Amino acid sequence: MNRQPTDIVSLRMFHCRAASAVQGAQYHLAVMHYRTCLESAERREDVQAMRFFALKLSECYAQMGLREKAMQFRLLADGDSSERSDGLIG
Repeated sequence: MNRQPTDIVSLRMFHCRAASAVQGAQYHLAVMHYRTCLESAERREDVQAMRFFALKLSECYAQMGLREKAMQFRLLADGDSSERSDGLIG
């Protein structure tokens, strides 16, 4: 289940799973899938997708009451750390 998507179809599948988990208030599961999406977007060097998935992670962490973690991903979504060389989540 921790497999990294290598194509856009797999990425979309993980995104749909995450969105479905959010609808069911299963935020831990959504975070797992959104992190997979974010890692894939980072490998693809797709800044727009990285920001989108960082925002989704921020929303999930906020729902879980993890405000500091939510803020970290919100900053990534806002582009404040897009120049980091060590990666978005590493």
